[in-house]
Amino acid sequence: MGFPKTFYRWRPHPWHGLEIGEDLPRIVNAYIEMTPFDAVKYEVDKTTGYLRVDRPQLTSSMTPTLYGFIPQTYCAARVNELSPKSDRGDGDPLDICVITERPINRGEVILKARVVGGIQMVDNGEADDKIIAVLDNDPFWKDAQDIKDISPALLERLRHYFETYKLVPGQPSDVHIEKIYDREHAYAVINAAMEDYTEEYG
Repeated sequence: MGFPKTFYRWRPHPWHGLEIGEDLPRIVNAYIEMTPFDAVKYEVDKTTGYLRVDRPQLTSSMTPTLYGFIPQTYCAARVNELSPKSDRGDGDPLDICVITERPINRGEVILKARVVGGIQMVDNGEADDKIIAVLDNDPFWKDAQDIKDISPALLERLRHYFETYKLVPGQPSDVHIEKIYDREHAYAVINAAMEDYTEEYG
């Protein structure tokens, strides 16, 4: 008896082995690295695909949403073109922040996220956009379709987190939030990151 077609004999790499989604760019799959409960910055290891400890959070603020990336995306030339004040893409998969009403307290989960907007961030000259989305099957957020449907207070928390999450006491920061953008621009960034991925990895 053979294995079913959907069975993975080996664990797929979350960046390269998971599907990006079926209703693109409106709904994407998100691989979650961090939750609002994490006082440590976790990041997927690009070689093995396992989650590794990057560093303890350097400030008292913690991510206000689920935080991870969209599989099979890559931030390079096309993403950079959509970020006027950056010099290059950051060479990572496209980050995503996923809002949900029910707390999810563990990482390394995959979920379907409905895109509503994003944050244009430049980190040391690199385009480091953060897509903003809601958990697609969360009834609490069923009417959220664009960035205007998200509380300004929550958006300000996201802005503050990303402006401060790399702060080192006594050292200047080179992280800048240029703007918070709407769903249509987020779609363009996702499409650009998909094309950058295809060019880089085939």
